[in-house]
Amino acid sequence: MKRFMNLLRKEIRELVTAQLVISLVFMLVLFNFIGRTSRKEVEKAMGEQTLAVLDLDGSTASQGITMGLETANFKIESMAGKTKDEAVQAAGESEAKLLLVIPAGFGESLENLEPREVETYSFMRSFSMVGARSQVIIRSVINALNDLVSDRFLKEKLPDRDPDSLKNPIRTKDFVIVRERMAEGSAQMVAGLMTTQSLLIPVVLMMIVIYSSQMVISAVAMEKQNKTLETLLTVPIRRTSIITAKMLSAGLVGLISAFVYMAGFRSFMGGLGTDEIQAAAGQSGDSIMRQLGLYFDATGYIVLGAALFLAILTALAMAMILGVLAEDFRSAQNMIMPLILMVMVPYFISLFADMASLSLPVKLLILAIPFSHPFLVPQNLYLGNYGMIIGGLAYMLVVFVVLVGFAAKVFSSDKILTMKLRFGKKRNAAAAT
Repeated sequence: MKRFMNLLRKEIRELVTAQLVISLVFMLVLFNFIGRTSRKEVEKAMGEQTLAVLDLDGSTASQGITMGLETANFKIESMAGKTKDEAVQAAGESEAKLLLVIPAGFGESLENLEPREVETYSFMRSFSMVGARSQVIIRSVINALNDLVSDRFLKEKLPDRDPDSLKNPIRTKDFVIVRERMAEGSAQMVAGLMTTQSLLIPVVLMMIVIYSSQMVISAVAMEKQNKTLETLLTVPIRRTSIITAKMLSAGLVGLISAFVYMAGFRSFMGGLGTDEIQAAAGQSGDSIMRQLGLYFDATGYIVLGAALFLAILTALAMAMILGVLAEDFRSAQNMIMPLILMVMVPYFISLFADMASLSLPVKLLILAIPFSHPFLVPQNLYLGNYGMIIGGLAYMLVVFVVLVGFAAKVFSSDKILTMKLRFGKKRNAAAAT
């Protein structure tokens, strides 16, 4: 045990380099900077902005639009006394992001219930996500004015009837049913909350798998390149202990790296306003999810943790074999690509596709990838598909045992010093002959 712990400390010291620490600190600072900058830009966009208005009507209705825009936290820049072309030119030279032109006769048309158009001129000085906010708010104000005018007309003609009932005679009352549990709410909201809740799982898995696997592959390839692996194999310690120490050290360092990246990622997503979006769902959203049983209890977290743990072990076993096949440290960097693809494919499919609706060949292909099963654990838990969960855990365990057995067999022989993948060099040699 003492020799194993010494070997484990040696592997961790080799993995935790100054470059790794600097890169993690830099990434954390970078994500935090981007998150703060994004949050400031969103707050600036939600704050007071300049809006140019050319009111050619001067009626009570047109003034109501202007007052509504001021209520929406716009600073109104009047273009009174100008023609339309002059107003467009003046607004373009100012800080206004949008010019609203209210034509003459606008108020009279509304009184007569005749449709009338207003014109908006957007000055796209950037293409950010908040760049079109002004036009969206104007449309909201116009929609509110349309409701006001139509309500007033209906009240005059039918004073005993509710205008909203006349305009919307058909209403919906939505219910969602999950495993015989029912709650009042929309399926769209439940799906959105589910996506928000499960977003962290694939990100954590990708981070841990990618960084841990890259460390294992690079470490083994570097030892082969520096000829230190031969010395390590002469140490009086079992080869399986060497494999275990390398995998455990890479897993621990990769786990720390993943937590650092996740802290930065959370700061980045908070800057984009996802914290506010989740808060906007409110207590009603949480109540609906609990009524439907769509939340994790202690058992759920244990099952999910087991799935993530097996996925990480499987990835490290694959990385160990790929590291042995690498010729040197440079070629080891390309060896990580198969693992990245095997994580990314189920990740995107879990976001945009339903496993139940996929064709049988595609479904079998996805289930054959060991990293697909942690992505499927939440929805299988919620839907009560415990057989799928047990089968997925058993499958990952079998794959891990097979890979570790193969890696141990390689480490127990001299093949570890001679096994290489040199397709490029073989092709070049063949071409030369």
